[in-house]
Amino acid sequence: MSMIVPFGPQHPVLPEPLQLRLEIVDETVVSALPVIGYVHRGLERLAEQKDFQQDTYLIEHICGICSFMHSTTYCTGIEEIMNIEIPERAKFLRVAWSEMHRIHSHLLALGLLADAFGFESLFYQIWRTREHIMDAMEYTTGGRVMLSAACVGGVRKDINEEQKKFVLEKLALIEAEFKEEAHVLLEDYTVKARTVGVGILDAKTAYERGAVGPTARASGLKMDHRMTGYFAYDKLDFEPVVENDCDAYARTKVRIREVFQSIDLIRQALSALPDTPLKTAFKGNPNGEAAVRAEQPRGEVIYYLKGNGTDKLARCRVRTPTFANVAPMLHMLNGCSLANVGVIVLSVDPCISCTER
Repeated sequence: MSMIVPFGPQHPVLPEPLQLRLEIVDETVVSALPVIGYVHRGLERLAEQKDFQQDTYLIEHICGICSFMHSTTYCTGIEEIMNIEIPERAKFLRVAWSEMHRIHSHLLALGLLADAFGFESLFYQIWRTREHIMDAMEYTTGGRVMLSAACVGGVRKDINEEQKKFVLEKLALIEAEFKEEAHVLLEDYTVKARTVGVGILDAKTAYERGAVGPTARASGLKMDHRMTGYFAYDKLDFEPVVENDCDAYARTKVRIREVFQSIDLIRQALSALPDTPLKTAFKGNPNGEAAVRAEQPRGEVIYYLKGNGTDKLARCRVRTPTFANVAPMLHMLNGCSLANVGVIVLSVDPCISCTER
């Protein structure tokens, strides 16, 4: 006989309010139904009431963990509608700050995963390491979470030589500290016992259910929108991180490898900054529509923007990666033990704030 067990919205392993109504038989999950709506803020509607320049600040508040990526993707959409070509220096700076946010996001997620295992010390150590990248973002933009550095036509802020040196020093600290922390996550017996073979999502199911980001790449799918070369990614040495084991351990390994990859990408971007202006001047209002994509820490985000010739958008629609990963996550939960639900959820790293807006 089955019974319904509510998992969330308040739960020790959930950083944001999500409820899963789990149908269990004994200790086995036979079905899961997500319940969302706890942090809905109506940001898409509000974006249509502010002018399109103000929206660059508003859009950042969709999610603090990947705020800069939201604002740059939005700006890219406006630039596509208005045929604005941004300067080369702005492209490299957008890459640098985007990858800083990726490090920030992955270290946050991996720390929470360690906390779910009961590894409190490892949790604190990973989040201590995360402070270095927060310091780098603060020193270069003035903001630790909301950078407000992107604008339509380029970027508002620059990174000078002194700031570049500071960022590179912080990256060296992250690299040295995280190597030790990553060793525990990858080699500890308890971590492997809780993640290896848990939350299986094979490549066929991942593709059919629309998985994106590390969730898809840990299932062997070479899917990363940075491969298209937007911003300055086509000028950098980049190859997507892919694992083939399809379980929670593989998803953890992808994020660990991407932290080191992002460190390398930031170094490449800062060493190749061209001497051009920061932004392109423009006049007028957006009139037309565009759909643009970018690779956030959790996967591909899609922005649909429609302008009507006024300073206010007719439509602003966002499809976030967590929304795409909900269906694959529900598939992983089917047949798992109740004790593994928290581990599987955190291995997907859902961002409910992004999803609900």
